Amino acid sequence: MNARDVMTSPVITIAPRTPVREVTELLLDRHISGVPVVEGEDVLGIVSEADLLHLHEADGAVESSRNWWGRLLRPSASPLHYVRSHGTRAADVMTREVISVNDDAPLGVIAEVLSRRHIHRVPVLHGNHLVGIVTGSDMMEALLRLTRPTPESVRADEDIEARLNAKLEAQDWWNPIWSQLSVDKGIVMFSGMVDNEASRDAARVAAEGTPGVVGVIDDRLQASDWHTMV
Repeated sequence: MNARDVMTSPVITIAPRTPVREVTELLLDRHISGVPVVEGEDVLGIVSEADLLHLHEADGAVESSRNWWGRLLRPSASPLHYVRSHGTRAADVMTREVISVNDDAPLGVIAEVLSRRHIHRVPVLHGNHLVGIVTGSDMMEALLRLTRPTPESVRADEDIEARLNAKLEAQDWWNPIWSQLSVDKGIVMFSGMVDNEASRDAARVAAEGTPGVVGVIDDRLQASDWHTMV
């Protein structure tokens, strides 16, 4: 799955001159935690809940800054910091360093970006055009879809198991009393006990030659090892 498969589209965006109050109301009304700031087709930045909270922190520091001792204890802020903490427009308070991904980016790449950059959302671009946004919630929903068994996958597993069982039961080296098999999402899993390593390899080859099989896991004990244990 790629970014285009899980992204939210179309994207809710705001203009650079959008008042901060309107941005706050938008986040609350749409139940989102951040929104891209766009001018034309260019993504200039993102305003998140964290960016808006800086404004409230600045309000709480106003009173102490009026006192000479408050100014002495408080480190001097740069003009850029003052704009971000007192701004009234989206462009004033937004985070300007925008991390984005292409719409064909695999989910693994997106997960790494979110984790490594400690961010909760990433814009999705097709060329230079904003086409969507992927959030942590989108990633969780995609994970659930990938791991949720579907009727089609269950039927496919049942078909693989039936075909492989028929193939193995026709072989003299296969012992259905000692060995059992199951199939989950195309993965064949052998359990129980096996006579020798040659029989284990033969079962693997039989499984890998069955249409629909994507992998083989063989956890069977070898008979000689079992006798040693008991």
